[in-house]
Amino acid sequence: MKITRIEAIPYAIPYRKPLRFASGEVHAAEHVLVRVHTDAGVIGVAEAPPRPFTYGETQQSIIAVVDRIFAPELVGLKLTDREVMHARMHRTVGNPAAKAAIDMAVWDALGRCLDLPVTELLGGFTDHLRVSHMIGFAPPEKMVAEAEQVRSDYGITTFKVKVGRRPYTLDVAACRALREHFGADVELYVDGNRGWSASESARALREMDDLDLTLAEELCPADDVLGRRWLVQRCPVPFVADESATNPGEVTRELLAGSANALSIKTARTGFTTSHRILAQAEGLGTEVVLGNQIDGQLGTMCSVVFGSAFAATARRAGELSNFLDMSDDLLTEPLQLRDGTLAVRSGPGLGVQIDPDKLARYRQD
Repeated sequence: MKITRIEAIPYAIPYRKPLRFASGEVHAAEHVLVRVHTDAGVIGVAEAPPRPFTYGETQQSIIAVVDRIFAPELVGLKLTDREVMHARMHRTVGNPAAKAAIDMAVWDALGRCLDLPVTELLGGFTDHLRVSHMIGFAPPEKMVAEAEQVRSDYGITTFKVKVGRRPYTLDVAACRALREHFGADVELYVDGNRGWSASESARALREMDDLDLTLAEELCPADDVLGRRWLVQRCPVPFVADESATNPGEVTRELLAGSANALSIKTARTGFTTSHRILAQAEGLGTEVVLGNQIDGQLGTMCSVVFGSAFAATARRAGELSNFLDMSDDLLTEPLQLRDGTLAVRSGPGLGVQIDPDKLARYRQD
């Protein structure tokens, strides 16, 4: 079970509509498929979604670092040499999506070799997760219509509302419209992607105090250290660190500094190995977690489901698992199916998914 080759294949699939939020917008899933080949003939897969406005990675930078730095360091190692892989990749700073994709593709290959699902190798707590759907920027009536359609079609009753526009009252009005339409039948929480100042965030939270929000994520920049700490002390719901806490060191810093008191875990940036470490930190400190999404395709979404269903703490809340619905197509031979507001793991070995070679040929860009 040795690694013989690592591929990084660029592909692009258009979104049905542009996805807009405070830190940027995207029109197509310009991702990278990572394939880890082994001497047993088994191939593990994962996807890396670049987010240059959040982490600095681009499609081309992911390909370059995989081809020129990581692959030469990892070829020849056994699939079980994960700590060696971790140490060698982390000699290079940054590049979280590239590192995460390699890590998850290695786990997929290991599961396939052992004929076991990765979720069982990780922990095997449950076989499905409840799903939260992200509602992006739009006029209030369109945001309500989207949420209603998603609830009707897929049974989803948890919604993450993107906020962070100026004036902040635009987003207060949108959240109010959602609550007035659905009443107490749905869960609502907000994500600002660092779009507001601490004072704007505090005013918005005060004006939404009667909307029964359950979480507030990254409303203002973590770099505004004193303002962020001041805001978290006044926030009436758990304040989630997402892009400000992307590795174990940042998690410790943000939590102990009082800059957050909940965490978003995204397998797209920390893979399975480091995500597990962050989850252990959260459990040790009594910190709530939510399973986040990096606008993953179906392959990345299945990685999130596999990880989230493996542990009680990540299975407790609805995971952000529906962004793939915004893609016009995907690479899997058997598409993911949302049923009754949930996504299930697959029973097959590894991640339980297969890449459709015809679709890959259609969308690849190399």
